[in-house]
Amino acid sequence: MLKIGLTGGIGSGKSEVSRRLSAKGAVIIDADKIAREVVEPGTPGLARVVATFGDQVLRPDGSLDRDKLGSIVFADQEKLAALNAIVHPLVGQRVAELHNQAPDDAIVVYDVPLLAENGLAGMYDVVIVVDADDEVRLARLAEHRGMSEGDAKARIAAQATREDRLAVADLVIPNEGTLGDLDARVDEIWSELLERAARG
Repeated sequence: MLKIGLTGGIGSGKSEVSRRLSAKGAVIIDADKIAREVVEPGTPGLARVVATFGDQVLRPDGSLDRDKLGSIVFADQEKLAALNAIVHPLVGQRVAELHNQAPDDAIVVYDVPLLAENGLAGMYDVVIVVDADDEVRLARLAEHRGMSEGDAKARIAAQATREDRLAVADLVIPNEGTLGDLDARVDEIWSELLERAARG
C-alpha cells in the first residue's frame, strides 16, 4: 500500500486533483468530509457536540449549524480545543477503518488540508502539494465560493505559507493554468505513483 498525503492551500484546486486521482483508481480518504460525517444527525459525535455546546448549535432540522458552532469556537481557544477533543478521535477512528478496508496494493490518497501546518508529512510515503499563486487563489475563492477579498485573504493567512507547503512536498502539481494542463500533470504524477507502488 502506498500512502499519499495530498495537500494545498484553500483555492489551490486540491479537490480537482483529488477527483482526478480517484477516477484513476486511488482510494481517497478525505479528512474534512469525514469530520462532517462524524457529526451528522443521529451520530454519537453530534450528541457529544450538543452536550458540550448546547442546542444553540443545532439547526431547526436537527443538523449541526456549522456557522454558529464556528462563531463560538473560533473566538475561544478552550472551546475550540473541546470541539477538537470530540471530533479528532472520531475522525482518526474512521480514517483507520477506511485504511484497513483498502486493498494491500492500493494507492491511498489522504486529502489533508492542514498537512504542513500540523507537521504530518512524515506519516506518508509521498507528499503531493497542489500549488497556485495567492492572486490566483484569491480570484478562485471570489468566483467559486463567493468570498469577499477580506475573507479570502484571512483564510489564506490562517494557513501555512506557500513556501512552508512546498518545503514538505515530494511532488508538486502547479495549478495556475487550464484544466487540460492539470490533467496532463496528474497523468504524470499517477504514472510515477504506479511506479513507486510497483517498487514497493
